[in-house]
Amino acid sequence: MNPRPLDREDPDRLYTVTRGRSEAGDDTLDLVALIVAEDEPEPGMQSEHAAILRLCRGNPVAVVELSARLRLPVSVMKILLLDLRDMGRITVRHPSSAAAPTAYAADLETLKQVLVGLESI
Repeated sequence: MNPRPLDREDPDRLYTVTRGRSEAGDDTLDLVALIVAEDEPEPGMQSEHAAILRLCRGNPVAVVELSARLRLPVSVMKILLLDLRDMGRITVRHPSSAAAPTAYAADLETLKQVLVGLESI
């Protein structure tokens, strides 16, 4: 039987999924960090860990997208991802923080005009 969506947010279930941990304790995972699976799921592995590895096999997936797809809070997802990282089963890639070339950068006035236009819709 598949759990109803509300059941997936049950605090007792989330407590079990994270083995009682409520904080990731590591700030290296932000919402847009990309996760790449380095390994296949193994029999007996925690179901959430296995699902993460299946979703990230072959293509990087953002932390926030994993959270949405597995219908788990981001805080829980970060704990699960740090577990997998510590086991060497995933790699975390951080997006490039390089600035856009000045030829393509929008000026502040243009951005304000776009915001005003969007608000009027």
